[in-house]
Amino acid sequence: MTNYSVLTLGLTAVSAVGVTMLIFAVLRLSSAAKGARRRLRETGSEAAVLSAALQDAVSKLKAQQHAMSIRAIASEQLNGQIVDSLAAGLLVVDREGGVEILNPAGHRMLGAPGDVAGRDYRAFLDDAPELQALIARCLETASPVARRRIPVHRGEVTHLSVTVSPLAMADGSSQGAICLFSDLTQMSELEEQLRLKEALARVGELTAGIAHEFRNGLATIHGYSRLIRPDDLPPVYRPYVDGIRQETEALGHVVTNFLKFARPEQVVFAPVDLDAVVRRAADDLKMELPETTVEVRGDFGAIEGDEVLLRQVFGNLIRNAAEACQASGVAPRIEIQAQRDGRTCRIAVDDNGPGVPGAARSKIFQPFFTTRSRGTGLGLAIVQKLVVTHNGRVSVGDSPLGGASFQIVFPLRAGDVETATVVAAEIG
Repeated sequence: MTNYSVLTLGLTAVSAVGVTMLIFAVLRLSSAAKGARRRLRETGSEAAVLSAALQDAVSKLKAQQHAMSIRAIASEQLNGQIVDSLAAGLLVVDREGGVEILNPAGHRMLGAPGDVAGRDYRAFLDDAPELQALIARCLETASPVARRRIPVHRGEVTHLSVTVSPLAMADGSSQGAICLFSDLTQMSELEEQLRLKEALARVGELTAGIAHEFRNGLATIHGYSRLIRPDDLPPVYRPYVDGIRQETEALGHVVTNFLKFARPEQVVFAPVDLDAVVRRAADDLKMELPETTVEVRGDFGAIEGDEVLLRQVFGNLIRNAAEACQASGVAPRIEIQAQRDGRTCRIAVDDNGPGVPGAARSKIFQPFFTTRSRGTGLGLAIVQKLVVTHNGRVSVGDSPLGGASFQIVFPLRAGDVETATVVAAEIG
């Protein structure tokens, strides 16, 4: 083998080794690249999983926050509905006396003008000093005031049952006061009716027997005076006999009216149409009061009562109004108006007479009290007794005609209340 051949073989071997090493290096680089790419893919997957987990947690938190917001709004709406739906009045004031809450029932009972939120409670309770005092006491002492019955003068509301409680913070400090109150007007009216019935019963028991014997004595005196013939007496004594007869007749009339007032009436309750009763009472007095104008209008309804006694009520009121007008020198004009209000019928008997003085209104229904020189003082007392017997009430005030206005309230029959409710619902 020549030197050239040996050299060629050596170069070939070296080249083969170099190629082999190069191939091995390439393979290692390729393997490293694949490993790097695999590690990159694995690292990217973990980041993606972590990112997805974070996004899912944020979505759940947002959903929980939204659900909590919805529940908070629903809870606030429910609280508002509960406050608005309370039949009792609710007044919440802060430590300075500013109004925070006054529900619709409270607005109605207190007659609050419009929106009073933020105003001082004393501003619209200036004519209810008892209620002001209870709230002020609770704010000052931070102690509750439970179930106080107080009088008020807020339209048709006359009495309230009031409970005032301090509104405390978490640390126990006072933040304001919560005032709950309910309308006791109907209860007070029922108590007044019961009191009147008991008083009338006592008067009847004590005086009916005496009045009966007194009437018998008057009848005897009057009978003897009728037996005396004036023609048989000297002319100078004849006026005395006439005076005895007139006085005994007048006293007999007074005693008869007092017995009607004192003794219990035999009431026969039945469905009664008030409109027909009032018109019948007005027609019965046309001959007795020819110069009197009587107008009847309105929605009366029906009650449970005694038709004869109810005619006596309205007959007495019409006659009393006509006599008052005639005594003041005006042509009597009487208007009788009725209005159904829920479960009651309100009837006003108005006249154009002189009216009833303010000082006399508290006594006008007492027996034997009269503002007229020739009155017996029993007509209106009998009216009150008969109205109370029918579970109603009567009061006196000023008439739009310039005279007196007698206001009567009767409870409607159950069937008539249901009919009125259905009609109102259909109209609404």
